[in-house]
Amino acid sequence: MDAFDRFWEWAEKPLDSPLTIPAELHRAVMELPPEDRRDRAKVNEAAARALSDRPLTSDRSV
Repeated sequence: MDAFDRFWEWAEKPLDSPLTIPAELHRAVMELPPEDRRDRAKVNEAAARALSDRPLTSDRSV
């Protein structure tokens, strides 16, 4: 599952779902213009940049 699928699975989850994603992934996607959030390549590129800067000890999630 790539970052695009992971983000949209989280975004469309039921309200009572415990599913989370890393805060860095959420931030990277939400910083994109709304029309780019549905572009797999742009989401994956933004996520790769954001997650490459992520500290290994980070346990933050959304």
